[in-house]
Amino acid sequence: MKRILVIDDDPSITSLLRRGLSYEGFQVSTAPSGEEGLRLARETPPDLVVLDLMLPGLDGLEVLRRLRSADPQLPVLMLTARDTAEDQIQAFGFGAEDYVVKPFRFEVLLARIQARLRQRQARSELRYADLRLNPESHQVFRGSREVVLTGLEFRLLHTFMRQPERVLSKSFLLDAVWGSDFFGDTNIVEVYIKQLRQKLGEPRLIQTLRGVGYVLREKSPGR
Repeated sequence: MKRILVIDDDPSITSLLRRGLSYEGFQVSTAPSGEEGLRLARETPPDLVVLDLMLPGLDGLEVLRRLRSADPQLPVLMLTARDTAEDQIQAFGFGAEDYVVKPFRFEVLLARIQARLRQRQARSELRYADLRLNPESHQVFRGSREVVLTGLEFRLLHTFMRQPERVLSKSFLLDAVWGSDFFGDTNIVEVYIKQLRQKLGEPRLIQTLRGVGYVLREKSPGR
């Protein structure tokens, strides 16, 4: 469930958005001030922020600046009564991804939110050859086929996808996937590599370099 943080000091707005967005399947938190909004964002990082410009205490632009400093990829949608071109230019200059003027239609705001979330998901997707892995939705696709993985299989593939064509030793994979405090059978790496290869299918993308480790690499003809 995607988390949305609404930072606005108008209780009628926050009430409307809490009800409407919750009905659409989002987890919604609200804050009446910039300071409270920043605290909630630190404690439970949201997937998107809806932010008013005119707030008590810290103004919306300063809140925006701090949010983007903490997470440059966080989508922030401005929802404000200030409708001048100068206000919009300033907000986009501080890193806002969208700007909706009050009064607004909920359906329009919802469409904007969904579009920004789709863009964020697309940006976070990792690709190699015909393989796609999305760390946010925990989905993996080989071509058009979805590959269903266990949690450990997903973490193992994620480790390879973040470092394609780099040779990773067994000890590196044990530490990255199972943790430095793992004291079980080190053959577990081979077991999970085999399972992952079977699920991903052919042509094989995870290659073995005997005595060295494993690498995510397309096999060259004749090798």
